[in-house]
Amino acid sequence: MRPGVVALASLLLLLGAVPARAVEPSPLSLADTGGGSQLILAQAPRANSTSGTLSWWERRRGGKWVKVGSALARFGAKGLVEGRARKQGSYTTPTGLYDLPYAFGIKGAPGGTQVKYRRVRGSSWWCEDTRSRVYNRWSEPLARDCRASESERMISYATQYAYGMVIGYNYAEPVKGRGAGIFLHVNGRGATAGCVSVPVGAMRRILRWVDPGRAPHIAIGTASGVTAVTRY
Repeated sequence: MRPGVVALASLLLLLGAVPARAVEPSPLSLADTGGGSQLILAQAPRANSTSGTLSWWERRRGGKWVKVGSALARFGAKGLVEGRARKQGSYTTPTGLYDLPYAFGIKGAPGGTQVKYRRVRGSSWWCEDTRSRVYNRWSEPLARDCRASESERMISYATQYAYGMVIGYNYAEPVKGRGAGIFLHVNGRGATAGCVSVPVGAMRRILRWVDPGRAPHIAIGTASGVTAVTRY
């Protein structure tokens, strides 16, 4: 770096124009952890970020939370937005605290996987058609009232859906138009359409680690502001 650039950077730091590196959150910093003893934290630096970090934690005897692993993460191509305000097709990742209903994959479940795991086949679809009675649900075969043009044929995403987990956003009681098919899955070539993605090795480790008996959740948010992960 040229001396003049160093001097400018130093001045900006003094003035506060260059933000400090975001502090990694822990379950203790959250307003709620979902009531279980396993928690995944996905944090982006800002609401317009498309990448950040993901870490997974477990609460052990005595109530102490311990970080088990971490990885770089990718988010929506248009950043992150408060889950309750999200619109379908916005390419944003919904922030909030969510459960993890089940896992899936084109490949077989990694050895040691305890969570319910559903294999993706040629007839496996995720319905994203707001007119359908199975909106935001796995549909196999594709339901008659669910248009293929408004849905995902899951086997078409050989890299991303090699392994994945359903994130319980808009899932228990779907609000049509708020968004469907929000997953934790393997990285593709770049930012996602609204999911959270991690390298394939991290995804395999997470699947081996998740224990449905420990009520695992995922908290998604930013380092600060109205979508700060600590709010959830």
